[in-house]
Amino acid sequence: MKSNKVFLSHILAEANFLIARTQTLSFAEFAADDVLTRACTRSVEIIGEAVKNLSPEFRKAQGHVEWQRIAGMRDRLIHGYFDVDQTILWDVIQHRVPELRRHVEELLKREQ
Repeated sequence: MKSNKVFLSHILAEANFLIARTQTLSFAEFAADDVLTRACTRSVEIIGEAVKNLSPEFRKAQGHVEWQRIAGMRDRLIHGYFDVDQTILWDVIQHRVPELRRHVEELLKREQ
């Protein structure tokens, strides 16, 4: 089984992608770019899948991060792909992902 550090690295890579690709955009620009919205949806799915692969002990020890909600977002995107609400996706990218990135960067520093 892969280590938590590997999955944290995947989360960080996707968070960096999401932030870099959207930081200069308005919601209207984001929503109008079908390729970008699909890519961002996929990145959030990857983050959720990586979270699901973190050990339960690790997630419990890092209870200040909303692991269950992140995994739940992944499930909603995967199973409800016909009904992805772009406003929710945008809000997650703009407000939740930067916070998650900070947490993951700190956790990776501790793993060094």
